[in-house]
Amino acid sequence: MNPELIGFLGILALFLMLAARIPVGIAMFAVGLAGIALLNSMPAALSLLASESFSLASSAELLVIPLFILMGNVATESGMSRRLYDAAYAWIGSIRGGLASATVVGCAGFAALSGSSVASALTMGRVSLGEMERFRYSQRLSTGAIAAGGTLGILIPPSTGFVLYAILTQESIGRLFLAGVLPGLVLTGLFVATIWIVTRINPALGPRGPRTSWAEKWQASFAATPLIVLVAITIGGIYLGVFSAVEAAGVGAAFAILWGLVSRHLNFARLLAAVKDSVSTTAAVMLILIGAHIFGPFMALSHVPALIGEALTGLEIGRIGILCLILLAYLVLGCFLEGYSMLVLTMPIFFPVITGLGFDPIWFGVVVVITLEMGLITPPVGVNVFIVKSVAPHVPLGEIFIGVAPFLLAMIVMVGLLILWPDMALILPRTMIG
Repeated sequence: MNPELIGFLGILALFLMLAARIPVGIAMFAVGLAGIALLNSMPAALSLLASESFSLASSAELLVIPLFILMGNVATESGMSRRLYDAAYAWIGSIRGGLASATVVGCAGFAALSGSSVASALTMGRVSLGEMERFRYSQRLSTGAIAAGGTLGILIPPSTGFVLYAILTQESIGRLFLAGVLPGLVLTGLFVATIWIVTRINPALGPRGPRTSWAEKWQASFAATPLIVLVAITIGGIYLGVFSAVEAAGVGAAFAILWGLVSRHLNFARLLAAVKDSVSTTAAVMLILIGAHIFGPFMALSHVPALIGEALTGLEIGRIGILCLILLAYLVLGCFLEGYSMLVLTMPIFFPVITGLGFDPIWFGVVVVITLEMGLITPPVGVNVFIVKSVAPHVPLGEIFIGVAPFLLAMIVMVGLLILWPDMALILPRTMIG
């Protein structure tokens, strides 16, 4: 049996295991181990497993994952996310569709703490859905805004998606974080513009909220100051070169804990809950990474990535045409697979093609993460849609999927802007890090 056939059979086995609901980390680990044993030997496969597991577990660079996850969980437990939403609500809640726009802004702000789309959608759903229902917002608009706004969690730094991409491709986490800042802000603006457009077309979708006085606006903004300071310390520290990504994560987590304890918004029980959730999330991410580092060498031994790369480059449709085909593949896979699963599955195959065509790997990381965001709200998997469904069990899934459709169009526009103007993602990494 030739290596290419073994490689394709391995990919098929992996998809079958994922369809059977086997965790992606375990599935990749099993297929990669068996594949390397077939193509080389079982001792070589076991040796790789031991070395990769040890190197990942002892990597100082990976400390960024548990520390940023802890920072986001502590911010949630201490109520920072609620105060951020209240501030956005006070400033723009009185305009048409303002509560939905405040939800998107709140998701963007919380994304700068959690780095998780699921956490952003779940937290903002709990905070904002009741308010939008109280002011008779359309179920489509309210749930769609929460599901779509939550996707900003893996684009606006610190992003777990960028961390995984960096580890899989050996790129700089700090450069990827900086690359996500401007696209994240622009996509947030596109989401707000989408809400404005749909409520202009049909005003009944998003009625105006109550007006707030200037005193109430500034009071709400002052209450959100700790969160703003936290974001300024972490992302600003990376931007200015004061901290590395790992150091910024440590400083941010320490600040969140100290502020919560000193202000008495965080007690021991809540801190313990945040730590437990951080440990379980980190363990899940590490299992995926170990699986990816076993599956990747199997793909290299099978020559499948090189075969696919030759097939794509032989199509004679140009660099942009091949890029569009790869992004289309991500959109199709997003209908069936969870975002991180797609990332670890496809990087060994697509990344050599992208770098071979001369695309900037940092820029491609941003484009891929936005494409993964689309997968979070596309049927039938749509993880964020199911998260919103858990918060709003009375809203039919079909209504939520219809509600996210305009935001999907905004994401497509965002990808188009990045293709037309790559410097949107590259200007900060080039100017601040070089």
